[in-house]
Amino acid sequence: MRVLVFLADGFEEVEALTVVDYLRRVEIKVDLVSITNSRHVFGAHGIEVRTDKTLRVVDENDYVGLVIPGGMPGATNLRDCPEVIDLVTTMNKKKKLIAAICAGPIVLAKANLIEGRKITSYPGFESQLLGSTYVENPVVRDDNFITARGPFFAVDFVLEIVDYLLGDKEVSKLKEDLLYID
Repeated sequence: MRVLVFLADGFEEVEALTVVDYLRRVEIKVDLVSITNSRHVFGAHGIEVRTDKTLRVVDENDYVGLVIPGGMPGATNLRDCPEVIDLVTTMNKKKKLIAAICAGPIVLAKANLIEGRKITSYPGFESQLLGSTYVENPVVRDDNFITARGPFFAVDFVLEIVDYLLGDKEVSKLKEDLLYID
């Protein structure tokens, strides 16, 4: 089982790297994927990350889902990348996991995938998510879509991803290992 995490300059580090760390803890393979030809991507707070690969070599058949971190201008860089939009659209057609946090749901809007869906995001992005049923919960799951509000909820976001992919038993085990308190 493998998940793709998009990275673009200006990504929110805690949202991307928490997902990678926690998924790998439950033995889900994760590929960090740069949307440019460079495998070096800089986060919104200056942290440089070397990705596993670039978007041009990605085969969507290798993945059960994808994750779109927020951060600015990371989310707009992802939104404005036609290859990202194509991949998100293709994977959604196959009902694969589509997870976006913070400003990340603007990518889903650009791909015309949010109509009638329950969606959340970082406050202030609601106007870019018209057509969705906007919910102000920390994490929202609607079929194969998981969205979350922002950096503080990165742990809850990835726990929902683990639940979607592996079930609540694995979530309980991960919470215990992490000393997570409900």
